Amino acid sequence: MNTSLTERGGLPLLAAWLAGASVCAVFALIACFALPVVFSAQGGQIFSWVWRPDTHEFGILPMIVGSLLLSVSALLLSWPLAVGVACAIQDGGKKRLFGCTIAGIVRFMTTIPTVVYGFAAVFLLVPVVREAAGKGSGLCWLSATLMLALLILPTMVLVMDSAMRTKERNVRITAAALGFTRSQTLACLVLPASRRWLLTAAILGFGRAAGDTLIPLMLTGNAPHVPESLFGSLRTLTAHMGLV
Repeated sequence: MNTSLTERGGLPLLAAWLAGASVCAVFALIACFALPVVFSAQGGQIFSWVWRPDTHEFGILPMIVGSLLLSVSALLLSWPLAVGVACAIQDGGKKRLFGCTIAGIVRFMTTIPTVVYGFAAVFLLVPVVREAAGKGSGLCWLSATLMLALLILPTMVLVMDSAMRTKERNVRITAAALGFTRSQTLACLVLPASRRWLLTAAILGFGRAAGDTLIPLMLTGNAPHVPESLFGSLRTLTAHMGLV
């Protein structure tokens, strides 16, 4: 019996393959233009620790390290908080208003432009960090980490919440038969079953943090060196491209 492409599940698979092929084509195009420069006589200068255009030194390693430091620190701060918020939304289901209120706030946060987060941090967060450090301008690794963690939080919460809702529906009858409370169901059944989606949310959050330009541009201080502490300045690759 003949079945259509959609009924066989071939259309989503075809779309996935096309998307993957498009991404590979983009990376291949970038590599075609970038690799000749990297392997040229001047390519070694790119992977050095010094960025001084006036002396023709164009090392980008400080910016690569800065991007990793900022993205990983924001993820480490935001991911556990995202898990807690997603659990609060699920566990608050018995108090519908509580769960809906938190979910509404998270969804509203996704509509706020990044520049609003940046300006709010400049006027509200940076002075607090500057006083805590006792020196400097307050534009540093810590300020950018705190605001970037807040920026990527809604993305991870929405992914986690969607997955946990699906898993909770699948185990609801089993949990009720075993006499589990809602909190016990969440902790013992839903969270372990959602671990892949929790990891997916972390990957998406890291990508969102690594790809952001405005927050690093406005809050890190943009010094092209590796910071010595949380109160030190750094520069990310995205901010570096925006500046240079």
